Amino acid sequence: MEFYLTRRNMLALASAGAISLASPLIAQDTPLRLAFIPQENPDKLLGDIEAITRWLSEQIGVPVEGFVTIDHAAAVEALRNGDADVSFMGALPFVLAEAEIGAVPLLSEVYRGASSYTGRIFVRRNSGIETLADLRGRDIAFADPISESGYLYPLSEFVKAGLIEGPGAAEKFFGRVFFAGGYQQAMQAMAEGLVDAAGASQYADLLLTPQQQAEVTWLVESAPIPSHLVIARPELDAALQARFVDVMLKLNEPKHRDKLSYLYGPDGYVRADGTAYEGVRDMAKKYGLLR
Repeated sequence: MEFYLTRRNMLALASAGAISLASPLIAQDTPLRLAFIPQENPDKLLGDIEAITRWLSEQIGVPVEGFVTIDHAAAVEALRNGDADVSFMGALPFVLAEAEIGAVPLLSEVYRGASSYTGRIFVRRNSGIETLADLRGRDIAFADPISESGYLYPLSEFVKAGLIEGPGAAEKFFGRVFFAGGYQQAMQAMAEGLVDAAGASQYADLLLTPQQQAEVTWLVESAPIPSHLVIARPELDAALQARFVDVMLKLNEPKHRDKLSYLYGPDGYVRADGTAYEGVRDMAKKYGLLR
């Protein structure tokens, strides 16, 4: 199976549009629309989205709606089409969207006390697979072709090991390559024996059942990756951007921290620093995704 990190995917990472909010707030009927990527089971996300958007609407003072996209590229396609104003996003699609249309980083996640994490290659403990070389001719599931921890960074470990030359040559090494649509889906495919390995976030095993967690392990870990973030389309009114950020930062307060479970469960958020993603830009350039 071929990899699909193509020009089409990069062009999908674009957005434009505007929505206004003044301070003091001006009542408006047009909702602020949030795009969520399916890192977890989309069915679970639907309930989470309803809860968090209701709270955000109360705090911001405008209607807020949310929806789950198919993948990262679809989330930014929604931004480009004006179907979404803000999106929860991984680092790689952010830097591509930034290069294509000037997407604005608003917030970065803090997870388990850190502002970075890694990608890993997971296998079942009883699979007999002990090294990356043992995966030659085997099937692997990645989370998303436009994902740093769920694809590009774990795959780069095979490049470092001299097993493949790059994404375009991966099919010569593996049996089949699948993109499962999210961390949980890729991990479930591996845990259930549908594939031999999964490439996903270092924390993706937490999306498995306790029994499954005990039955899986990981082979290698990537270089640190700056955390997921929240981005906006560039024309989104600056006052609304600021109001949204201020409200989201309220989630760091003890009385609101329970609501973080509706947003993929980070420890909290900090204001995003675009310079922190320079290493991701370098990785994207290395593999021909950025000029």
